[in-house]
Amino acid sequence: MGFSTEAIHVGQEPDALTGAIVAPIYQTSTYVIEEMGKSKGYDYARTNHPNRKALERTIAKLEGGSAAYVFTSGMAAIDSVFRLLRPGDHAILSQAVYGGVFRLTTQLLTQFGMEFSYVDTSCMEKVMAAIKPSTKMLYIETPTNPTMIVTDLAAIAKLARERNLTLVVDNTFLSPYLQQPIALGAHIVVHSMTKYLNGHSDCVGGAVILTRKEDAEKIYFVQRSAGAGLAPMDCFLVSRGVKTLAVRMDRHDSNGMTVAKYLEKHPKVKKVIYPGLESHPQHAIAKRQQKGFGGMLSFDLGSLEAAKALLNHVKICSLAESLGGVETLISHPALMTHASMPPEKQKEVGITQGLIRLSVGIEDVEDLIADLDQALAKV
Repeated sequence: MGFSTEAIHVGQEPDALTGAIVAPIYQTSTYVIEEMGKSKGYDYARTNHPNRKALERTIAKLEGGSAAYVFTSGMAAIDSVFRLLRPGDHAILSQAVYGGVFRLTTQLLTQFGMEFSYVDTSCMEKVMAAIKPSTKMLYIETPTNPTMIVTDLAAIAKLARERNLTLVVDNTFLSPYLQQPIALGAHIVVHSMTKYLNGHSDCVGGAVILTRKEDAEKIYFVQRSAGAGLAPMDCFLVSRGVKTLAVRMDRHDSNGMTVAKYLEKHPKVKKVIYPGLESHPQHAIAKRQQKGFGGMLSFDLGSLEAAKALLNHVKICSLAESLGGVETLISHPALMTHASMPPEKQKEVGITQGLIRLSVGIEDVEDLIADLDQALAKV
């Protein structure tokens, strides 16, 4: 079956009891056991429930994994993946990694004896130079948040195989519709389902998709032991959102390209970073490994004052954190999503005071350009 068909039907079968085309929300904490040693497969909602199991089937299928587990947030999902490491283990992460991941790894996980290095993973030489005898994992964002750096997944997957490293890819920015990391050699894929998978800015969730049985068993153990599994209502909302993922991503993609081209020509914009533009240094790689370029882009106005002038005057674009919703969201990474990253580190990875991140929604693109145009006039 095709992607859209699977998104609508896998894990989303009509209710077996009533025939309802949309399965019910199982809003219960516990399940009655028929007799000792005999149940219908559920006992307590922290361990599992029908809405979670259904969503996990859908996400595993769309990403091409053998198993998936969904969590209370993207960060909970990512944290579970780093729990595959042990004290003394070393992991290499994309340099401009999401601020929450930077905070998790530098301020929390290092307390448990884990070591992390942050490198430009678009440069294979830098990745190879960072590998140590204790290195166990490569954690890749592509494109990175918010600098939109693209990593060659096939090349880094080859390196992971040669060095016996676990390759983890955060696929949040593109979704499985526009990029398939597992098909390119990744062992594990993570998502903040809050973003494109849900797509409607009305719930928070995360996902881990696995290809190896031993990893899947460990992640499930973390999920049920730590109690970080996603609740029924949130599972229901993500399942609903996934049904329209393909059509939404097509619109995000086309709108993103149109807005990027508009900004690239605007005299007040110093730089536009969007893998769909030929000016992007990894444009050819993105074109090869992605089905499209998506709705995420960043642009630099040269100063904090200029950035504030624009951000304070947008009307249709909403000044807010998060991304991937049907509405356009605009933010200032240095002061918002990546505020936990020290200024010197921000500068090192390319997060300037004038940098703005834009999550282009599915509104009429002419209205988005008109909004940006009037706000840029205030700069």
